[in-house]
Amino acid sequence: MARKQNDDLLIEDELAAAFLNDDELSQSESQASQPAQQGNDDSWDEAEEDFPGQLAVDVYETEEKLVVKARTAGVNKEDLDVSISDGILTISGTLSSGDDSDATNWHIQECYWGEFSRTVALPVAVKEDEVEAMLKDGVLTISFGKVKQEQAKKITIN
Repeated sequence: MARKQNDDLLIEDELAAAFLNDDELSQSESQASQPAQQGNDDSWDEAEEDFPGQLAVDVYETEEKLVVKARTAGVNKEDLDVSISDGILTISGTLSSGDDSDATNWHIQECYWGEFSRTVALPVAVKEDEVEAMLKDGVLTISFGKVKQEQAKKITIN
């Protein structure tokens, strides 16, 4: 099932993980379309990324609330920073592998470790002072009270 591709929706891909950034996604797609090469291909580690990984989010609303959910498995709440300003929500943090060993030869490296960030323009007006954030079982859930929109008033023409 294809999804519309924009900044607010995750691009579906068999390797798209919660912390996969756009450059890594493009690289994995181009490598998948090329035939397998013999020998040791070190090209993937030549371009060290200066950009943080992009966090995948779900945004939905109920009758009373706007809810944003993000998979943050392995991230301590002390390593998360969540802020909102003028309807723009930013979630950032650091995912540590906890492994400080000096690996000399990687065989597979699919997990993203390091800084990640996501900025989302909220689709409806929210009460920025009525917010709850909870981290449970690796899922960050942020709930905002929605601003009630008044019904359009009929204007009589004289």
